[in-house]
Amino acid sequence: MKKSFDIVSSTAKAIEYFWRTKNNQLKRSSDSSNRGAVVGGKQLDGFINLIRDACLSVGVPLECIYDNNNYVPGFFRSSKDWDFIIISPKGKLLVLIELKSQVGSYGNNFNNRTEEALGSATDLWTAYREQEFPTCGTPWVGYLMLIGDDAKSTVPVRNYSMHYPVLPEFENASYIDRYRVLCKKLMTERLYTATCLIRTKDAKTFCDVAEDLSITRFINSLKGYLIGCASEFHE
Repeated sequence: MKKSFDIVSSTAKAIEYFWRTKNNQLKRSSDSSNRGAVVGGKQLDGFINLIRDACLSVGVPLECIYDNNNYVPGFFRSSKDWDFIIISPKGKLLVLIELKSQVGSYGNNFNNRTEEALGSATDLWTAYREQEFPTCGTPWVGYLMLIGDDAKSTVPVRNYSMHYPVLPEFENASYIDRYRVLCKKLMTERLYTATCLIRTKDAKTFCDVAEDLSITRFINSLKGYLIGCASEFHE
């Protein structure tokens, strides 16, 4: 049975859930740094709910949706635990999505996030080439990033390059700019089918960083793919 779905209200609820969960984790943590919230997890469960509802709205059976312990075989490593996957009744892997957030500690974590995104995609597509799992053509692979909109994420960042110049797009770029460049290039290089980048100040303030990285385009791309392979959900 299809479920009604509204992207605007669902995104607002997901943002509110993120900040409420993050703040509660910080209050409970004895660590004065941001680490208590970072390692606490669950902050992006609102977006998991949003994506699940979007999939249900186009007729994906609930039993085909997995959002916990989603280990998929890799090539360079044994397996990778994705945040959200869809597997058809016949066992075909159709959708894989990774969700990340970063509010604060930008200098420490941006390169780590970049390497994680590249590594996960490279491992997945190599395993796909080696037919490590059954699929229906090419799976839909998504990457969603939520970044803090604050003084440290919006100012130009120094580039470290002692011997050669960096690419022009990194000159005078803030961390939000760098994430925008990353997300666009992940799609250009076809490592991810769609990427989404949202900036947020607080539970009531958020926006898309770029139109082609919007939550609306991300979800519409996913829904379009699922409509196209609707026959996979019927035995």
